[in-house]
Amino acid sequence: MASKGLLSRVMMGGALAAGGALWALAPRLAHERKGLGIREVPDVLYAHRGLHDAGSGLTEAYAAHSGEYVALARRMALQAGYGTADFLGPLAPENSMAAFAAACEAGYGIELDIQLTADGQVAVVHDADLLRVAGDPRRVENLSYEELSRIALFPAPAKPGDSKVRNAAADASAFLDPDDVIADAIGEETAASQGYYQHVPLFADVLNLVDGRVPLIVEYKFDTMRWDERCTELMEQGDALLRAYAGPYAVESFMPRAMGWYKRNHPEVCRGQLAVEAEFDGSAPRQWAAGKLLGDWVSRPDFIAYDWNGGEGLHVQTARALGATTVSWTIRSQEELERSDEWFDRHIFEAFVPRQ
Repeated sequence: MASKGLLSRVMMGGALAAGGALWALAPRLAHERKGLGIREVPDVLYAHRGLHDAGSGLTEAYAAHSGEYVALARRMALQAGYGTADFLGPLAPENSMAAFAAACEAGYGIELDIQLTADGQVAVVHDADLLRVAGDPRRVENLSYEELSRIALFPAPAKPGDSKVRNAAADASAFLDPDDVIADAIGEETAASQGYYQHVPLFADVLNLVDGRVPLIVEYKFDTMRWDERCTELMEQGDALLRAYAGPYAVESFMPRAMGWYKRNHPEVCRGQLAVEAEFDGSAPRQWAAGKLLGDWVSRPDFIAYDWNGGEGLHVQTARALGATTVSWTIRSQEELERSDEWFDRHIFEAFVPRQ
């Protein structure tokens, strides 16, 4: 009898644990989405940070097929009126107006990132600093938009197809004390770049450019998983711009609390939980839990945007079975696209031209 009682308690404990896990990672309920008239993420391919000829994903690992992608980005940017055919540098670097215009010309949806500048404006940029994309080590949060607009993305000697800037400033930063490099940069007024160049754009300008031609997935970008006043400010300002926008869009973030903000304040907006598998080493429990989608109880997302390498994970497929749309990031070859199709409903891509 004692053994049966123990077995019963173990089974009950297991059932409660399983039920708790299902509750934690469950997406928003289907009847709630239907009641609010929320549509799924539009079924198109999404160009990661725009259709770009320099930046993310253009690495040696994908060089065999990225030439066609770079050529398409340049052709579409030219078609949209950016640069000239004889320009030797990048025409449409990642997260630039030209890259977004190129994506619109090609008919792709767009996935992009937004952050706050030092003067509280919403800018479209991925990294916390400009070292990779401009050779400038300063952080976006310490630069006004006027300063950002003077800094060329992928300046000479950058070439089409480069994944990151290779110039004296970027190379020197690997050997100098970062604080000294930043202090030197701040000590001099930022001089405007010369000739044709693209710079970090304002989110408002990107929305005016796209103007509903293609759907958007907008990531609210945060440097850490900790919430502060600037996080709230970004949510409020980004949302205000989107509510004034007439085109189709969805929002996402790695931080569950950001999508929880949408759950509380604007439940009518399609929202997504970004995630990637993280090792559990005790130093970053929030990242590990978010990677397992255990923060979904905070965000109750409509879609899960997950690193495509982890799409087959039980947590991802359970969320999908419970009603979440799954979105892959970031697909960089036709082979990866075909492999991930089994696990994902939508795809974010770069570095190759998908065959549909």
